[in-house]
Amino acid sequence: MGLLLAAVANAQTIYHDASAFPLLGKATESTLTRYERLPDSLQNISRKPLWDLGRNSAGLAVRFRSNSTSISAKWEVRNNMSMNHMTPTGIKGLDLYCLQDGKWIFAGSGRPQGKINKATIVSNMLPEEREYLLYLSLYDGVTSLSIGVDSLSAITPPADLPKREKPVVFYGTSILQGGCASRPGMAHTNILERWLNRECINLGFSGNALLDLEIADVIAGVDASMFVLDFVPNATVEQMRERADKFYTTIRSKHPDTPVLFVEDPLFTHSPFDTRIAKEVKDKNETLNAFFRSLKQRGEKNIYFLASRDIIGHDGEATVDGIHFTDLGFMRYAEILYPILEKHMRP
Repeated sequence: MGLLLAAVANAQTIYHDASAFPLLGKATESTLTRYERLPDSLQNISRKPLWDLGRNSAGLAVRFRSNSTSISAKWEVRNNMSMNHMTPTGIKGLDLYCLQDGKWIFAGSGRPQGKINKATIVSNMLPEEREYLLYLSLYDGVTSLSIGVDSLSAITPPADLPKREKPVVFYGTSILQGGCASRPGMAHTNILERWLNRECINLGFSGNALLDLEIADVIAGVDASMFVLDFVPNATVEQMRERADKFYTTIRSKHPDTPVLFVEDPLFTHSPFDTRIAKEVKDKNETLNAFFRSLKQRGEKNIYFLASRDIIGHDGEATVDGIHFTDLGFMRYAEILYPILEKHMRP
């Protein structure tokens, strides 16, 4: 064993293109490049901000298996994005999980240096076969990715995958995209993917969940176990009145029996002080409630409603800026969503 560890210590890192391994989290394979979310057919159809956000890698994850003593990565991002309320690791970093006794355990983060990045994510491990899950950047687009293992080891496709038939599809806003998780694995769609052992598709578009009908077409193109519609923080009252029915009907016409969950606007932690925000949240939630009641009255089945009151707790500590979630907020939101999804999503 001592000779083996000595040999491993002197092993070089060999990089393998991640395109050789399964990628989770895409609604369609018809994208311009591998690590983006919207079909290339929308490039000249969608609003430019929406299209650009669709090129972010939120919710995408690579699965692989290796007996390496270390896992490294080299990756490049499209925009070298930065924001003043979200960590660089969450925006444009990577996040590695390892399967241990049936549970996904955080193993380390790939911390970015800029547009072009190289990082050792975890090292000094025993040379044992392990299953890995590597989450990609939330608020930037990965354009290339290679996974590094030591030269004495192997890297192969995974032995198993989460259930990929009938994924859960989430549509929503900056919060749904992952703002402002400290690292990619803490976005609630990624948390739920691990807990449910079910592929989750993140169609979150920061500031741009405006019920664009071409996105409804993308959603309707997925044979999902459940659709989670979480657009209220972005869509105005007028947009909801004008577009929500058509957006829902576009999905429902192709999936007459698939459960659909509507989510209210969270009760933002600064709304007790900001009267404009408080009124906006109240008006939007009343509009969503009225729409949901209208669906019920016309006989729609398998539709569900999540009220805002418990989404992020009641202590005011779950956001970074009064609106966008911290890891605490995402964990609380995932804990609220988990039993709903587990109960109602299709097998």
